Amino acid sequence: MSMIAILANIVVGLVALIHVYILVLEMFLWDKPAGLRAFGQTPAAAAASKVLAANQGLYNGFLAAGLFWGLSLGPAGHDVKVFFLLCVLAAGLYGAATASRKILFVQALPAAIGLALLLIR
Repeated sequence: MSMIAILANIVVGLVALIHVYILVLEMFLWDKPAGLRAFGQTPAAAAASKVLAANQGLYNGFLAAGLFWGLSLGPAGHDVKVFFLLCVLAAGLYGAATASRKILFVQALPAAIGLALLLIR
């Protein structure tokens, strides 16, 4: 395996871990101090949107699962990793445009880096 392929897999793994963390924040910590800080929510706003956030967290979990699946397939998982990174990138760009610019750096940029590494391998 080339150094670029190893680096690509490391980035894919990091993107997956970011999405596991987002899942935990949105599904379990949304209305707790860590979730309130992470998303700049007031307790009242968090209480009102808790169910929606949990649903959103579940989707982030699916993104992580897809990336881990692609990694588990070894070289045969290339297309799976590309597909799920494209999903992450699309979600990140949409989130940055509609919710918070921070999402561009937390979600979209790592996905774009992973995609670039996968495509130049």
